[in-house]
Amino acid sequence: MQAPPTGATTALPPQQSGPTGRPEAEPSRKAAPAIPWWVWTLAGGLFFVYTLLSLRTHARLHSHSFDLAIFEQAVRSYAEGRLPVSEVKGPGFPVLGDHFSPVLAALAPLYLLFPSPRTLLVAQAALVAASVLPLALWARRTLGDAAAVVTGLCYGLSWGIANAIGFDFHEWAFAVPLLVCSLAALGSGRLRAAACWALPLVLVKEDLGLTVAVIGGLIAWRGGRGGRRLGIALAVTGAAWTLLAVTVVLPALSPSGSYFYASFLGGGADAAAGTAGGAGGGFGDLLFKGTVGLVTPDAKVATLLTVLAPTLFLALRSPLVLVAVPGLLWRGISDYPAHWGTGYHYSFTVMPIVFAAFVDALARRGTTTAGLRRYLAGAAGVCVLLLPVHSLGQLFQPAFWRTDPRVAVAQRLMDRIPDGATVQASDGLVPHLANRTSVSLYGWAASRPDPEWIIVDTGVAPELRWPLSVMEESVTLGAARSQGYRTAAQEDGFVLLNRRS
Repeated sequence: MQAPPTGATTALPPQQSGPTGRPEAEPSRKAAPAIPWWVWTLAGGLFFVYTLLSLRTHARLHSHSFDLAIFEQAVRSYAEGRLPVSEVKGPGFPVLGDHFSPVLAALAPLYLLFPSPRTLLVAQAALVAASVLPLALWARRTLGDAAAVVTGLCYGLSWGIANAIGFDFHEWAFAVPLLVCSLAALGSGRLRAAACWALPLVLVKEDLGLTVAVIGGLIAWRGGRGGRRLGIALAVTGAAWTLLAVTVVLPALSPSGSYFYASFLGGGADAAAGTAGGAGGGFGDLLFKGTVGLVTPDAKVATLLTVLAPTLFLALRSPLVLVAVPGLLWRGISDYPAHWGTGYHYSFTVMPIVFAAFVDALARRGTTTAGLRRYLAGAAGVCVLLLPVHSLGQLFQPAFWRTDPRVAVAQRLMDRIPDGATVQASDGLVPHLANRTSVSLYGWAASRPDPEWIIVDTGVAPELRWPLSVMEESVTLGAARSQGYRTAAQEDGFVLLNRRS
């Protein structure tokens, strides 16, 4: 790693020459300087913004059954001392057979104290905000204070992070600080620390073992003999875990006896998502997806450009960017169109990688002070340009702060449903019932049949409806009434049905 540019402020004090003329080691108490107050302020400010966005979105009934309620039901299961299940996925559906994410158990103690979906949203905000600390401190050590502030802000406000925060809770929130800590350690030459931070990623999600494998490869490449052994061991462990998880562990725990998401690679996502573009599987199809298919349709190229643009494409000059390849490759060959774009949470773990590569690239270049300022100004400019078009842009819209009177109606009707009841509810209502009822999604084929209660929001805009259209919803409500459900309440577009005893 090259010395910081002229004029940059470094985190470590200058070394003094000892009697032998060689640099004398600083005392250990000075080797790790305290984190500056402004770094804490930066992380705290981002935590506040993330929390505000998440909680306000939830309060407006804009959170979802997929994914917030699924994860809440899983965490609730852990808190109750059971293996995680999700009624949203199906009656008694084992969540560990869907994605292997035992790290969610870490939220169980918090959920016991605060049994609410807000607990997950606040925890996610804290995890992501905390990831700014190691990135900013690494940038400060290598590039100076100004670079640390700009890099931390551009990363924290980046579109991939913002869109994930604005769309429910996801287990990848745990991966974000682990990735930053690992890559910051790797960029600083602390190979053992990089491996230790990377290894827990296998507990976050089954596919992250491939990310661990790439980090292991980089450790092996950068290290000497000891680093080579460590890196190879980490790479083998990560790759072997993903192979074991998707071929043995997940099929054994899944009700279908297979790894469901493998279907996204072979044209089988039609049944899974109802909106896929797969052509039918086979070696030829997979070969096409792994070559020409990676840049077609245009949405894939647009996403790749948007991923790299916040770093002015300098991330490509660092080998650390290779850590993003497994995740981007999976999305590129998937049949599910949502994986190709910039929406939802699919770029959550990409942003930490590209910004770590950005810091590493700037440090390697040995950029002059004037050049560094130009790069930082460019990155800040891209961040500002993209800010209005992603989830954080909602904070500047007056409609985001207005509370629809229908929200109070929904809460009042949901309060009539007793704790422990079985319920089917509209997508935006499910997360508000998951902490105290056995709730599933109304209109979803796998939902528990014949619930005690049904609550439907018929006022949702047609373009936001899922999984039923306006006509389908009307037909199913009529069918429910004919099958013995009575109308307990009907107000302002909300319909509450109760099964007659």
